[in-house]
Amino acid sequence: MKGVASAPGAGTVLNALATHTGAAFGIDVDTTATVDLDSDTSAVTGEIAAAPDGDTRLIERCVELVTERFGTAEGGTVHTDSEVPMAAGLKSSSAAANAAILATLDALDVSVVDPTGKTELGDDTVSAADAEAGEITYLEACRLGVEAARDAGVTITGAFDDAAASMIGGVVVTDNDADELLAHETREWDVLVWTPPERAYSADADVDRCGNIVEMAELVEELALDGRFGKAMTVNGLAYSAALDFATDPAVEAMPHAEGVSLSGTGPSVVAVGDGESLAAVREQWAPRDGSLLETTTRTEGARIQ
Repeated sequence: MKGVASAPGAGTVLNALATHTGAAFGIDVDTTATVDLDSDTSAVTGEIAAAPDGDTRLIERCVELVTERFGTAEGGTVHTDSEVPMAAGLKSSSAAANAAILATLDALDVSVVDPTGKTELGDDTVSAADAEAGEITYLEACRLGVEAARDAGVTITGAFDDAAASMIGGVVVTDNDADELLAHETREWDVLVWTPPERAYSADADVDRCGNIVEMAELVEELALDGRFGKAMTVNGLAYSAALDFATDPAVEAMPHAEGVSLSGTGPSVVAVGDGESLAAVREQWAPRDGSLLETTTRTEGARIQ
């Protein structure tokens, strides 16, 4: 039983560390997961192509949760191959979890449905009868990945905002305590990402220090719920760069040109959005910096079974 699926990374509009409300948007870089299930074993073995010695607990737990719910606790293997750099703030864990969840569902021939439409708000839950019939919605599949992330200890807030942006695309605002979608809109932006050489892991972020910027995070939430995502990004980026001890210089350089710019996640990447001409000016500012530049676009559609 084999399944293959892919899911995009994401950029940050509102980091959820301060208030547990978050906002993020899908970007056009993918993680692909391949799952091979074996009914003769219950053990799951993971492999990350870009990091042979990397921590595979998350993707293994994703397979386990799906087979426990829809299968007979089959074991097997899960392999991920990613365009999303790890520990760079571009939601590599959420993309890997979504891809692993969908690939396992594919291997079990479980239908991924969405009675409200993949990009609309509404009652996205699946009843026990639906589960027994072998169906799940995209957002319920996303919640399984969030559950796996909590079980694996790779997230502080559950990162439902990042996971939802990756799973359904577009821009999302979420309640990360309740794992609920508060808003979902489409934005077609060009995207420029600067990633410095160092890496930062979300689980290592200074949560107590982020508590000092609650009022700023609440302002960002208001802007995001009003659809003013670019301004929300920029305020978020300045506040969280200060709280997490990252330089604000890259954001300040981009602000005259980009529609929005922010530290992504807990860093270290900085993401700017806008049109291609505006971001070309940002690229000139960022090009001399150590690290790498990535030019891509937003994703209006999210994860998919292949």
